[in-house]
Amino acid sequence: MGIFDKPRLRPQEKRDDIPEGMWTKCPECGAMLHKLELEQNLNVCPHCGHHFLLGSRERITYLADPGTYEELDADMVSANPLGFFKYPEKIAQLRASGDLNDAVVTGRLNIGGKPAVIAVMDFKFFAGSMGSVVGEKITRAIETAIAEKRGVVIVSASSGARMQEGMLSLMQMAKTCGALAQLGQAGLPYISVMTHPTTGGVTASFATIGDVNLAEPRCMIGFAGPRVVKETTHQNLPPGFQTAEFMLDHGLVDAIVPRKELRNKLATLLGYMMP
Repeated sequence: MGIFDKPRLRPQEKRDDIPEGMWTKCPECGAMLHKLELEQNLNVCPHCGHHFLLGSRERITYLADPGTYEELDADMVSANPLGFFKYPEKIAQLRASGDLNDAVVTGRLNIGGKPAVIAVMDFKFFAGSMGSVVGEKITRAIETAIAEKRGVVIVSASSGARMQEGMLSLMQMAKTCGALAQLGQAGLPYISVMTHPTTGGVTASFATIGDVNLAEPRCMIGFAGPRVVKETTHQNLPPGFQTAEFMLDHGLVDAIVPRKELRNKLATLLGYMMP
């Protein structure tokens, strides 16, 4: 062996006693976070405050007063009106892999003693895309709020309209906004909460027309992606473009609320805004 040759490293044996999927690396600060540590901190990095995705049911459990949540339209599932190739198989696979039937969960609840109806989108199901089921469930939730004199809270996390349903997906933009207009005529409040990411047709419809628009820190909010915007406008984008902080500076967002403070913030706003 030459004087500059290095001995080969012995291969590391894989240990069978270390469970997989128990650790997550924070993309912001690089800290290694245990699954239980993240769950106890509402999927927020305790070192830098990075907000990981949070499931719809976990978020509802945190926001709802104990014993007050009642799910609405739980069994509603998507059809395949356009005959899109393997769309039903993909829906069936996503339904079988989790506890969701589509990309939104809706229900009645109380938040800080204030009656409300909530709709929480879940990015894990088809990237939170808005199809006919998402639009229908949100519309029915709003109609329930009008009938029962409740406020409405919608938590958005979406890649936009669901292309597999074509125009039927785009129609949900007008349908949900029409229902929210009726909610406003009834004198009932609508609070929109935007989380990472809120994009496409959801941003262009119900996500940005709240009486109060809230957002989680550093979440992405926009219609088209920054690369598309740059190629279309042939302009260099400003720093922080399409972040919640950028939208706050430009008036689209009314307040940035960390996840741990959201429940108290919603209770306070509903207390001010309910008839």
